[in-house]
Amino acid sequence: MQRLKVVVLGAGGLVAQRLQQRLVHHPWFRLTAVAGSPRFRGKPLSDVPWALDEQRPDLPEMSVEDVADEATISRLVEDGVSVAFSSLPSEEARRLEPMWVEAGMTVFSNAGAYRGVSGVPLVIPEVNPEALGQTGLLRHACATNCTLLPLVLPLASLHEAFGVQSYRMRSEQGLSGGGHAYMQQAMAEGSVDTSIPGEAEKTATELEHVLGWSGQASLSCQRVMRSDGHHVFVELEVEQEVDHDAVQTVLKQWSERHRSTLPSAPHQPLMLVPSIDVESHLFADGSGYPQRPDPAMDLKAGMAIVVGNIACPTPHLVRFEAFSHNTIRGAAGGVIYLAELAHDMQLLPVNPVHP
Repeated sequence: MQRLKVVVLGAGGLVAQRLQQRLVHHPWFRLTAVAGSPRFRGKPLSDVPWALDEQRPDLPEMSVEDVADEATISRLVEDGVSVAFSSLPSEEARRLEPMWVEAGMTVFSNAGAYRGVSGVPLVIPEVNPEALGQTGLLRHACATNCTLLPLVLPLASLHEAFGVQSYRMRSEQGLSGGGHAYMQQAMAEGSVDTSIPGEAEKTATELEHVLGWSGQASLSCQRVMRSDGHHVFVELEVEQEVDHDAVQTVLKQWSERHRSTLPSAPHQPLMLVPSIDVESHLFADGSGYPQRPDPAMDLKAGMAIVVGNIACPTPHLVRFEAFSHNTIRGAAGGVIYLAELAHDMQLLPVNPVHP
């Protein structure tokens, strides 16, 4: 069975290398090229410093292409590369992603530059998959901000059942969300600037867009001294009366209804636990909690959202915590999952490669 040829836009960053890691053995996509900045242009991919904790997988022998060179883009299109996964910083993404789209590729972006832009679907597969098909043949789509994932999946299920009137969220976010250099510096100094400018506003805006919800919201986001994982603390005011058992039942039933057989989909999108352990729950896959998995071989590890500490202090108030892997579900894994969904929906300009 022939896999689709794909290119990763980004060579040395954490998300770029998560994409490379997850694509090297992907059953539907074949990593055919990596395009990066002038710092890495022309360098063998194997010589690019590896930033992830896991061992570098057996990547194809190739040199890093120039992400901004139109002739390179045209050559890759002529060679049959049809999909690009972008991990570019927002400013570079705003300038460069349209070049790849206009050349004929479908770009799936992890950058924030085009989130919410008309004609560019902003999609979470379990929450608003129908948005992918609203533009016809898909050319450009975005995954959401990493902080949104542990908030919106449980919130979507509870809003559907009970009607969310308002919410409050506080986050504790891993260092990797700030990039590799930021994480290295914080680890070396043993301290971190907890502020994340614009993160709360961005998360609130994207939730409204993805869920089609409007109401009162209060969000506070902070960085903590942990490599990976975003932990959110949420309080919802709901229209209907609820109790602990009703909330658990709704979350379980919603999760069951939103199961998927796509390669990167977790066995269940939500995993309910009494309390969250940010170390042992990091690689939740929807059926268990693998310890030190190989994400190059296990595409489901790190793709589930863990929900715990559920409480209903009053009949119209729900509290919960949720946790997810920010560079997997919140970034590289999520954007590849989005591409799988688009391919399954036959929205890409190619023939399906799976039964």
